[in-house]
Amino acid sequence: MNLDGKVAIVTGASRGVGAATAVALAEVGCRVACVARSTKAAPQRTAGTLDDTVARAQESGGEAFAIAANLANRDEVCSMVAVTVEHFGGVDVLINNAAVQFIGDLAQPESRHELTFAVNYWAPLVAIRECAPHMERRGGGSIVNVSSLAALVPFPDMLSYGTSKIALEHLTLDAARVLRPKGISVNCFRIDISVASEGFVANTPGLDRSTWEPSEVPAEGILWMLGQPPEYTGHRESMYHLRAREGIMKSRAVRRDDAGPTPTELYDGFYEAGASHLAEPYD
Repeated sequence: MNLDGKVAIVTGASRGVGAATAVALAEVGCRVACVARSTKAAPQRTAGTLDDTVARAQESGGEAFAIAANLANRDEVCSMVAVTVEHFGGVDVLINNAAVQFIGDLAQPESRHELTFAVNYWAPLVAIRECAPHMERRGGGSIVNVSSLAALVPFPDMLSYGTSKIALEHLTLDAARVLRPKGISVNCFRIDISVASEGFVANTPGLDRSTWEPSEVPAEGILWMLGQPPEYTGHRESMYHLRAREGIMKSRAVRRDDAGPTPTELYDGFYEAGASHLAEPYD
């Protein structure tokens, strides 16, 4: 897809990979609806606001505006799409990047499991369903769902987050099958290299982050996926393996990470987990 002049919705755009992707899209000529909860008028505890992202996108010469929305509310997901269409006249690109992560396993309160799935699975499902008719009317479109290595590996303290992400990957496959005849591609970008997004940094106090990539690196991979022809659909791309295969997303980390290849399929068997490095930053 040629992205110049296209209309894009990016969720979770107040910080991290979402913000970097929104700015990168604006730089290549997209008109971008930046969606999240955090604004200067109503900031969240983790750094970053929609106002900051929109300002950066506009400074790059692009066109962007903010939609403050709580994506745990399905009505607000529908409204996000409707407001974008009213503002820009349609939608061509959807980046389902927003996610929440709570620390815990089986003993985690059910309300936290429910909120995780509301944002990480239900919001993308509703957004895809709402965007698809608008994309079809414009001759097609492209959707990228952002996943995590936690979808495939049962890391400790990441039960609801990991299961919501593997559900998102399965949603990608089903949506690709349904929407391909309409000219709409649906793919998944799995972040399986450590990225220093504000949320991940907040959840991992005290770790050495010298091998972590800035959020602009995965944003490059997401734009590469959007730039592929319409028949490129139904793919679950690993950030690690996509980098190796296509020679993109060159490392900007302070120090090289020699951890080796990441898995590309769901872990099978008993996982010998080490100690968890995660912590709730605001409890």
